[in-house]
Amino acid sequence: MGKKNGLIVGLDIGTSKVCAVVGEMADRGVEIIGVGSFASQGLRKGVVINIESTVDSIKKAVEEAELMAGCEIHSVFTGIAGGHIKGFNSHGIVAVKNKEVTQRDVERVIDAAKAVAIPMDREVLHVLPQEYIIDDQDGIKEPLGMSGVRLEAKVHIVTGAVTSAQNIVKCCNRTGLNVADIALEPLVSAEAVLTPEERELGVALVDMGGGTTDIALFHDGAVKHTAVLAVGGNHLTSDIAAGLRTPIGEAERIKQKYGCARTSMVTRDRTVEVPSVGGRNPRTISRQLLCEIIEPRLEEIFQLIQQQIAKSGYEGSLASGMVMTGGSTLLPGTIEMAEQVLSMPVRLGIPTQVGGLVDIVSSPIYATGVGLVLYGMKRQDKNFFSTRENHLFTKVRNRMVDWLSEFF
Repeated sequence: MGKKNGLIVGLDIGTSKVCAVVGEMADRGVEIIGVGSFASQGLRKGVVINIESTVDSIKKAVEEAELMAGCEIHSVFTGIAGGHIKGFNSHGIVAVKNKEVTQRDVERVIDAAKAVAIPMDREVLHVLPQEYIIDDQDGIKEPLGMSGVRLEAKVHIVTGAVTSAQNIVKCCNRTGLNVADIALEPLVSAEAVLTPEERELGVALVDMGGGTTDIALFHDGAVKHTAVLAVGGNHLTSDIAAGLRTPIGEAERIKQKYGCARTSMVTRDRTVEVPSVGGRNPRTISRQLLCEIIEPRLEEIFQLIQQQIAKSGYEGSLASGMVMTGGSTLLPGTIEMAEQVLSMPVRLGIPTQVGGLVDIVSSPIYATGVGLVLYGMKRQDKNFFSTRENHLFTKVRNRMVDWLSEFF
């Protein structure tokens, strides 16, 4: 049903899992009525590398969600991440025609702000208005109807590789699903876990998944900086597999069951049985040794996050600190380590803006899936994020009509 009858489906195609979340519009807001999840095989660092495996994972996750929700899913909102994502700030200026700002003036100034040269192999995913300035009066969120002669817009533009978005759409289409829209994952995760107060005061949202760590900085209620780091929980698993000479699947199980962010959290006498490769006998190692492998890699990820925050120039403006979400944050001691490395308050981000199956989705694992449902609901009401325009003919025709109306 996707968008019919008030149902919205968010499909989070991640490196470690594919998750489908079905939401329904209710009187009290959004109710989650179905959730499906399946291990993801066809992605690496947030990018599709095997279409068949990805299609298979999507099918199984969607079937599970359909069964729980008791509906058929035809249309989905899906997320995009990966090292190819680049975000930057831009600025546009136009003259106000009739001394009063109209919707057309707002559209023109946004067009002026996004008129930047981007390579042919990239496309604009989002144009996010930060603030408007009318005749040197800044900090305006809603300029419609205001008097002035000059309108400026500060926006944040997110671009991604054309092929990555096409492959995500292709995988969904192969399973019989229509993609209603593609959104940047940290922006939709923010929909599910951040409060309006945090966005206003300044907050860093960090979504730490299996293949990528996604960052979005908010201040004055607007997105100021976005970045995607191609490191995540799978790097910890690879380190454990190499350090303990055990298969990847076993390394993941050991990480989830026995792993800790800090070596000081476990005693030396605690042991872990580690299966070996090639039919060799399993070995017993100290749990402290396992944490000695995890700790430096996790610390490195937090240092990379710190570098991104410093690069944005908003390091001193994050009064609300940092909100961490995503499956990799479930490792005991991760939040405490983040506070220590980044020297700011850190809390765990859990979806809170929804009703229904709250006990199932109250986990950082479902932040992106729930966020996509909330994003989809807002897109139905209004053009929440400006996304890429596919209808070139319509765009050119509208431009011609506007141009002619200026003269006649």
